[in-house]
Amino acid sequence: MVARAIDLTKTYGDKDAVVTALDHVNVSFMRGQMTAIMGPSGSGKSTLMHCMAGLDTPTSGTVIVEGLEVSSMNQRQLTRLRREQIGFIFQSFNLVPTLSAEENILLPLQIARRPIDRAWFDQMVHVVGLESRLTHRPSQLSGGQQQRVACARALMARPSVIFADEPTGNLDSRSSREVLGFLRDSVRDYGQSIVMVTHDPRAASYADRVLVLADGRITRDMSHPTYEQILEVFADDGNANGNAHGDEYDEHGNERGGVES
Repeated sequence: MVARAIDLTKTYGDKDAVVTALDHVNVSFMRGQMTAIMGPSGSGKSTLMHCMAGLDTPTSGTVIVEGLEVSSMNQRQLTRLRREQIGFIFQSFNLVPTLSAEENILLPLQIARRPIDRAWFDQMVHVVGLESRLTHRPSQLSGGQQQRVACARALMARPSVIFADEPTGNLDSRSSREVLGFLRDSVRDYGQSIVMVTHDPRAASYADRVLVLADGRITRDMSHPTYEQILEVFADDGNANGNAHGDEYDEHGNERGGVES
C-alpha cells in the first residue's frame, strides 16, 4: 500500500449551504498499480485526489502517504512531501514556457537541489520518445509532446506515487493513447504507482483498478475492467458517456465547470 484515506470527509460552505464533496471515504491505493477514479460531475473524484496529494485539506479523516500522515502536516511539511514523495501530471501540462523540454523535466530536481541521474534521464527521454525535442520550448511542441514532457518530469524524481488529473483531457485520441500507454508501461516496467482522475472510460480501461464515485462515496471498485465493462457501469447509472467533468468546488461550495475534450 502506498497511500490510504481513512473516514475522509470534505465539506464546503456552512450552515444551510453545506456541500459534501467527500462523505466518509475509506480507500487504499496499492503500490505498483494504476488506479483510475471516475464519476459524474460533482461526485468528488478530483477532491479525493487533491486531498490525497496534500493539495487540499480534508474537513475530517486521515490521509496517509508512505506511512506519513498528510492530513496533519503544515505547509512546510507538505511542500517537502510533494517534492520527495509525490509526482503530478495535470490536464494543462503546467510546463514553464521559457524553459526547454529538458529544463522542464529536470526543474523539480533542481529546485530540490537533488542530484540528477543522467542515465535515468536518458531512459525516461527515450521511453517518451523526446530525444529530438529536448531543446524545444513548450510552444514548439504538440499537445501530446508537452504532456509526455510532463510525464517524464513526474517520473524523473522517482516519486512514491503520481497523481494525474485528467492527463489526456486536452489531447487528441492518438496523443491520449501514447500518454496512457506510457503511464501503463511505467507501472509495469518500473513499479510506479499512479492515481488518475479521468472522465474517459477508454482512459480508465488502461488502469489496473477503477473506482467510481457518486455523491462523495465510492460506489464501485473494479479490478482490470474492460472498456465495455466501464461503459456498462455508467450506462446503468444513467451516465453512459462517463460525464465526469470538473467535480471540484470553490471555497464557497459552488461547483467549478469542467473542460470539454
